[in-house]
Amino acid sequence: MSDKKNTKDFVHIGNIIPNALKNYRRQPDSGMGKVWEVWNKAVGEMIAKDARPSAFKGKLLIVNVSSSAWIQNLQFEKDEIIKKVNAGLGKRQIEDIQFKVGPLK
Repeated sequence: MSDKKNTKDFVHIGNIIPNALKNYRRQPDSGMGKVWEVWNKAVGEMIAKDARPSAFKGKLLIVNVSSSAWIQNLQFEKDEIIKKVNAGLGKRQIEDIQFKVGPLK
């Protein structure tokens, strides 16, 4: 008797994992790519050098900045940045921004 099993019953793991993960995570935010596209124009070249969007959490945009001094400066401009980014996106996708010191990729 052979120890080999019938291989026609096997399913490639790449076909299983995406369906299983749908139950445990949200769909990726398609808007994040769009935010990257409009970011530089919305905030201007000077800010874009030292601040980059890094993630979404609901309607909160997380933005990495180069220093704590930039966090302080951008807090004063946050409402205007939200308005300009949403205008670039064509809809109100961002309601708040959290700035944190982090890598600028």
